[in-house]
Amino acid sequence: MPDQTCFTWPIRVYYEDTDAAGVVYYANYLRFCERARTEWLRAAGFSQQRLIDERGLGFVVRSLSAKYRRPAVLDDALEVVSHIDSLGRASIDFVQRIMRGTTLLFEARVALACVDLAQAKPVALPEDVRAQLCRFVSA
Repeated sequence: MPDQTCFTWPIRVYYEDTDAAGVVYYANYLRFCERARTEWLRAAGFSQQRLIDERGLGFVVRSLSAKYRRPAVLDDALEVVSHIDSLGRASIDFVQRIMRGTTLLFEARVALACVDLAQAKPVALPEDVRAQLCRFVSA
């Protein structure tokens, strides 16, 4: 990734993403952000499936806040811009913005928890995962 603290993922708005008025349905902004986080983790060297298979770990959304600024519509070319705002013992806090060009459409703060999936309990991020993620935390 050229910018170590920021990751951009392109999204195209399809008909299936819109509501009856032709505007992106509100929940789909969260789906766009989820995809961007998954791709960000992949680009940072993490396979979520490998973390599940080899360590029994997963990331779950613990909390989020969202602001809808402007609507996106059918066929818009958007970018989801994501960065890690902070890294806790067992959590990762992302800030994500959905842009159409230079226009901010949506922004969210998403807190993820690292979870032992077998026990359904939060656990500390493994040290090797933490060390790699620290490189991407915003200053």
